Amino acid sequence: VQLQASGGGLVQPGGSLRLSCAASGRTFSTYNMGWFRQAPGKDRGFVAAISWSGAPISWSIYYEDSVKGRFTISRDNSKNTVYLQMNSLEPEDTAVYYCAALERNRWYLRRSPDEYAYWGQGTLVTVSS
Repeated sequence: VQLQASGGGLVQPGGSLRLSCAASGRTFSTYNMGWFRQAPGKDRGFVAAISWSGAPISWSIYYEDSVKGRFTISRDNSKNTVYLQMNSLEPEDTAVYYCAALERNRWYLRRSPDEYAYWGQGTLVTVSS
């Protein structure tokens, strides 16, 4: 699976952006998908994850606490794309955002970047006035 992230840019505090991650290959729907971010001088951290299409209902979607209520992860398997809608952006959200694919039986490891098999190249989000 090859991943291509896009949609980053400069936005004022309180603004919105939608990131996209387009995947190649016909197996996209069988992967859990995650978004991570890395700010300068910090480790790569978990943002959100969405389970693969055949997962139990109890899996579905999971967010890091600081983005709950502001960010929404979604996927369109017909377009092989996962999205991250980011609202009410704060300067602390400034980072390079990465999408990644996690094998379907590893949902319980969704917060750990080391467990993801494939990564996009990253897209920079800058929140500043």
